Amino acid sequence: MSLLAVRRLLRIQRVVIRYRLDDLILDLPLPWWLRAVGYVLPWRWLPRRKLALSRGERVRLALQDLGPIFIKFGQLLSTRRDLLPVDMADELAFLQDQVPPFDSAHSLALIEAQLGAKVGDVFARFDSQPLASASVAQVHAAQLRSGEEVVVKVIRPGLKPVIRADIAWLFLLAKLAERVSTEARRLHPVEVVSDYEKTIYDELDLLREAANASQLRRNFEGSPLLYVPQVYWDWCRPQVLVMERIYGVQVTDMETLADQRTDLKMLAERGVEIFFTQVFRDSFFHADMHPGNIFVSTRTPWSPQYIAIDCGIIGSLTPEDQDYLARNLIAFFKRDYRKVAQLHIDSGWVPAETKVNDFEAAIRTVCEPIFERPLKDISFGLLLMRLFQTARRFNMEIQPQLVLLQKTLLNIEGLGRQLYPDLDLWTTAQPFLERWMRERVSPKNLLQNLQSQVEQVPHLAHMTRELLERMAQPHLHNPPLQQQPDRDHWALRLVGTALLGGGITLALAAASVTVAALWPAGLMSASGLYLILRR
Repeated sequence: MSLLAVRRLLRIQRVVIRYRLDDLILDLPLPWWLRAVGYVLPWRWLPRRKLALSRGERVRLALQDLGPIFIKFGQLLSTRRDLLPVDMADELAFLQDQVPPFDSAHSLALIEAQLGAKVGDVFARFDSQPLASASVAQVHAAQLRSGEEVVVKVIRPGLKPVIRADIAWLFLLAKLAERVSTEARRLHPVEVVSDYEKTIYDELDLLREAANASQLRRNFEGSPLLYVPQVYWDWCRPQVLVMERIYGVQVTDMETLADQRTDLKMLAERGVEIFFTQVFRDSFFHADMHPGNIFVSTRTPWSPQYIAIDCGIIGSLTPEDQDYLARNLIAFFKRDYRKVAQLHIDSGWVPAETKVNDFEAAIRTVCEPIFERPLKDISFGLLLMRLFQTARRFNMEIQPQLVLLQKTLLNIEGLGRQLYPDLDLWTTAQPFLERWMRERVSPKNLLQNLQSQVEQVPHLAHMTRELLERMAQPHLHNPPLQQQPDRDHWALRLVGTALLGGGITLALAAASVTVAALWPAGLMSASGLYLILRR
């Protein structure tokens, strides 16, 4: 274990003692033996001055002192007002964009070092007082020499050693948990920490964030749903990002949104639509959607448009993940719990020997109470607890590649609760998913898929010819072939096999949407079978 990791552990202990977090922990309903351990901790017997801070302030300041990983944890918790007392949720909300800034002199020095030019040569105006400050970076307002109003984002100094130490401790705890607990092994904590390590280090590269913002902007170009500010690439570097300054209302500023008569119901529904569009249409979703990163345009409050910033964390799904999630959600909406159970077994998320009837009954017990109720009446905390119990009972494995998606869903739910508590998340999402599944088996998409397969025919034929030519070489000592098949015939059989397999897969997907969508899959399968049997 490195000296840095030991020092970091001591630092965490000092923060716990300084803000009396042990007192807060002992107020929880803990087992008697754990409570006994807490009372005999050495520092509890030392004289300590009384803190004139509320419990919310103590938690916020402790997370703030511990650095970016802990701050981001607090940001996530701040959106879950159903899980936290009001006073604590209000305090943690300050972590979204009101983290204490670092010295502006460091910003100026870093900007000039990264750009290789004086700040005055690049900007007509540069505000040394930060516009906003968060866990990883802070933002300054400025104006380019060409007249555009921009913001300049600068990475905090000295982050990497602290993050490295925190990640080291997380890996140690994850490995220890996997050794001593079968329940922990099911959750794959080491893989989860590994994914988070990649995510947090990616956030330190502002060129990656600039590229993500540019892609997200293209995906929603001209859309009334979402606006993404323009990136000024000439002035972007690994630790400096320059982009268009936006003017909007923070999504949690309910008073201002009400004053401008924003349609909150439409705003909440569009938030859900944006999320599903990013996940299923683009497979490219903003995965850090806490309120500090989301604004609402002031231009058309009757048709509200979101503005997204801070694209440092982006998630994506494979086509298999997309298809799996969509089919599960549609089955949930239709209350087809048997299909949900079967999909989990087919995908390998639960063991193949799982009894479908038992798993179906367990899922029905967990999910049935949530339907036909507005969001404000659904306890997702209770639902998650019940699902966890079900997962433990059936040895369901947590998929690490979906951790970002799960985190984003928590953010979406938190925003939905604040904007429009009566939002029916399921009714809003179901039509979108059914439309997406229909489009996957539409003639247009089938033609595009068929075209991509046809483009592979010359490549397959070339590979087949090369294989047959090598087999025909005398130095390979192959026995003479009685009847050497026609090389193009073998290539067509390979193409036919691909078409048949694609048709069967398409049929399985189409069956989950509508029977009428099966005909293209049948046509593809028949074409493949014809090519295979053709002599």
